[in-house]
Order: sequence, then C-alpha cells, then structure tokens
Amino acid sequence: MTKRFNPGLAQTSRRNVLRGTVLAGAAAMTGGLASSANGAGRRTSVPPLRGAAPQFLQAEAQAQAEAAPVDLSGYTRVKQELVAPPFAPQHEQVASGGPKIVEIELITEERLMVVDEDTGAEIWALTYNGSVPGPLIIVHEGDYVELTLRNPTDSQMEHNIDFHASTGALGGGGLTHVFPGEETVLRWKATKPGCFTYHCAPGGAMIPYHVTHGMNGAIMVLPRDGLKDGDGNPLRYDSIAYIGEQDYYLPMDENGDYRTYELAGDDYADSMDAMRTLVPTHSVFNGAVGALTGDNALRAKVGETVLMIHNQANRDSRPHLIGGHGNYVWETGSFTDAPLTGIESWFVRGGSAMAAMYTFEQPGVYAYVNHNLIEAVLLGATAHFVVDGAWDNALMEQVVAPHSFET
Repeated sequence: MTKRFNPGLAQTSRRNVLRGTVLAGAAAMTGGLASSANGAGRRTSVPPLRGAAPQFLQAEAQAQAEAAPVDLSGYTRVKQELVAPPFAPQHEQVASGGPKIVEIELITEERLMVVDEDTGAEIWALTYNGSVPGPLIIVHEGDYVELTLRNPTDSQMEHNIDFHASTGALGGGGLTHVFPGEETVLRWKATKPGCFTYHCAPGGAMIPYHVTHGMNGAIMVLPRDGLKDGDGNPLRYDSIAYIGEQDYYLPMDENGDYRTYELAGDDYADSMDAMRTLVPTHSVFNGAVGALTGDNALRAKVGETVLMIHNQANRDSRPHLIGGHGNYVWETGSFTDAPLTGIESWFVRGGSAMAAMYTFEQPGVYAYVNHNLIEAVLLGATAHFVVDGAWDNALMEQVVAPHSFET
C-alpha cells in the first residue's frame, strides 16, 4: 500500500518537499499559498518560496544557537492531563505560587470520522489527540507551555502546530514540523492572557486542508489572579463548556453522494475543489452533527455559571444562547480588555477563540447556536444545554396554554 505523505504531488524527495513547507508563513505574506504559478490546473502543496527553505532554516537555527539560554530556576514543573472536548482539564482559576512549566502532550492522529450519521458523510479527520477540536489547554499568564508533539509511524502526512498565543517562529509552526515516526518538544512563554486558537499549518495549500479537516483547538491563558469584570471584581465559573466550530468541505460525486476514501490524504485533490467554493457542506460543533445534542448535550443546574469557550479556526461565527445571554463576553478573546456585558449574540472572528460567561436562571433545554440559522439548522452548528432546577414564574410564565379560539 502506497503511503501518501504529499498527496497531489508527483513522486519526489519526501524530506525535501515537506521540510520546505516551513516557509508557508512567508509565502502567505506574498500571496503565494496556492501555487497556481507552477502550471495551469496543477495542484501542489509546495509553497513558491520552497527553494529558500534551507537558508531560512539555517538562519533560524543560527539565531537560536546564538541566543542566551533561558533561566528556568524557580519554575516548578507540572503535567497537565488533557481531556477530550467539550470538557476542560483540571486547573486553578487563580494561580497559586509562581509561574510554572506546564507539560502537555499532543499526538497527531489521522482517523476516519462520521460527520453526519443520517447521510453517511465521513471524513479522514486530522486531529490532535483524536478529537475535533483538539483538547483545550489551560495555563496562566507567565507560565511556560512545554509541548511534546508526536506524529505516529502509521500517519500519512507531516504535521506541526501554530499557537496564536505564542510569539515568533510562525507561532511555533516553524519549529514543530514532524514526519511520521518523529516527535519534537517546543517550549514557549504565555505572555498574553486570553483565549486563542491553535492549528496545524504544514505549508502551502496544506494549511487550509489540515484546518478544514479538524486540526485545530484552543488554549486559554488565564490572568494569574483570575478573571475580572470591568470594575476589577473577581469572576468565577463552575464549569467550562468548550465548543469548537468546524467547517467541512466534503467532496461529492456526480449523484450528490459523499465520496469515501481509503486513506487520509486520498481526498486531497477533490477537497481542494470543494474548498475553493468557500461553501461548507457542514458547519458543526465538536466534529459532527449532533455531537453536543441529545445524549451528548451539555449539562448544568440553575444557579451554576458556565464559561463557554468557542473556537473557530477558519470562518467567522456569531453564537447565541437561545433563552440566555452573555453576562460577560470577551469577544476578542483578550482578558486584558474589560468584558462586554448583557450580550444577546457575540462574534467569533475566524482564526480565533473567545469566551462568554452565563449563570443559568431557569431549567430546561437551551440551544447554543451559530445565529446564522441556516448553518445552525441545516449544516449542524447547534449544541444543547440541559439545565436542571426549579422553575421561576417571576422570570417567565405561561399564563394561558394554547387552545382553539372562536372566530
């Protein structure tokens, strides 16, 4: 069976081609992510500036070699056990002690996932730790994140990671390229409090390909003294609901049925065509239609405060909690800014994560939706909160039940 490390390309040197994608960031700045200049109709994941990669890598390696070593004395090491969405890892809302080195591990997993059971739509999802979105990471301002990124030997592709919360080297993307059977360790300092996206960015057309195949997630960098309102008063939450909104562009055949593929990467050429339409076939929460409804609905109780963290790595979104509100909303994701208050719907910029806090006041089922209701109802961007507790007639009461009337 042929391993497809660089789908869409003719046979070539695997290491040379894949290492060359480190220049994707530079290519993007010059408008060169898709290589149309290499020939009409030819699809390639190699960015136009690939030829300069050795010099780029050599200069970056030299700069690191000449940099002063980091003094990590006084930092304690802790290991954060990451958990699958929509849950959050154990963490302190207010940091105790000094800054820490938070060790985490992400394993790139290429797995066949069902997107919609009703239609049989499926995708070879590219994931961190097997989930769409990747797990939520939580640290505090001033902490170091020390990531071990591992790419299993049975993978078909190269992977890496770009942390929007970090500084330099394409968000770490330039230092974390791993082939199947490789691992790397990256350490970076969390200097900006807020919610941020992370995603895979191997280079060229592989950047949108990986992101729209599920390879993205969020990290929350809490202020050391916790969240606060606009007047500096502390804000606490009882739980976190981590929601990753994912747009998929699944190829269809001439009959309108979703195509199936044997291996991750086999859909590359067809996916490129589907992605160029800019029209998603699905827009879902946490990887699949119904992933957060029915038996998978989020749970809460009256009086509980939930921090909703919403990540969208590729497209704009506008969440709304039907029957509730955003008591406090950090719409840009930045915790250095005072939160908005009393918001009905909020905005998630493509390529970002944000947070909204709400204290539930009534029991029942609340729908959390992308308020482009076409995407919510027809494409799958809906989640449910099932809230237990006593009903409060002072907030809402059905005065007269529906009944027929005389004309």
